[in-house]
Amino acid sequence: MKTSIRSKKFTMGILLFLAIILFLSVSSAVFLYRLSMKTSAILKENHYSVVYARDLSENLTIINQEITNCLLINKTPDTELIKKELNSFNESLQLEKNNITEIGEDELVSDIETGFKEFRDSVGGFIKSPKEISKVIFLQQKFGNLYQQLMLLSQMNGNAIEEKTEDAKISAKNASIQMSMIGAICFLLAYGFTFSFASYFNERFFQLYNGIKEVVSSNYRQKLQFDGNDEFYEISLAFNEMADKLYNNKHEMSVTLHDELVKDVITTDIQAMKEALTRVKIMEKQIAELLSRIEKR
Repeated sequence: MKTSIRSKKFTMGILLFLAIILFLSVSSAVFLYRLSMKTSAILKENHYSVVYARDLSENLTIINQEITNCLLINKTPDTELIKKELNSFNESLQLEKNNITEIGEDELVSDIETGFKEFRDSVGGFIKSPKEISKVIFLQQKFGNLYQQLMLLSQMNGNAIEEKTEDAKISAKNASIQMSMIGAICFLLAYGFTFSFASYFNERFFQLYNGIKEVVSSNYRQKLQFDGNDEFYEISLAFNEMADKLYNNKHEMSVTLHDELVKDVITTDIQAMKEALTRVKIMEKQIAELLSRIEKR
């Protein structure tokens, strides 16, 4: 079966380049996915916890300020505000409980929850008896403990963000190095195939060019020898057949010209002989007439 350059060489080249492009695309997608997962983990696992800790601190601070103002200016506590901030604190705390990722964070959140329950109960007692200094002092102690725990929670996740960010930077650097190496290898493969492909055609075009030059120079014995079973092989067969026909035509033409030349020479000689014989006959006749005249005298 005939092997076509178009179906073999070009197809192999196109498939190779497509494979290289696909491999680079998949490799890039894998590295980007890994990096994206690391950054997503930072956002989901730690950044949200820092935000929750900040919200919890704000809720706690607003409640503590309301209690302190009530004591200092001797006013009735704003129960709606306190209730709102307590509910907001509880919601943020539940969100943080569902986002525990670091070692020791679950214990810290559990302590915060326990301290918040005690603080909430104490706030309820303060609302009922806002004039008791002892309750205010106890609330200040609970506020201080909870605030420190919330700062520790924020610091824990902040440190985790720094560590994971550094790890993501290292991963990005390693991915860049690996992609550079993969790109270099793919470039060498593509360059090697391109060089081989070009050499394949250059060699055959050079042989074909030399063969045509020899034929133009009337060297019809020149032959093209191409290996394989592709279009170049078929061209070589057609070229060799053409050269053989030209050689045979030249040989036949030479024989024909030689025969015609010999025939022309023979014809010319016969004509010359005929003319010579005619001249001899005329001369014989003239001699006979001359002799007869002499005899009559």
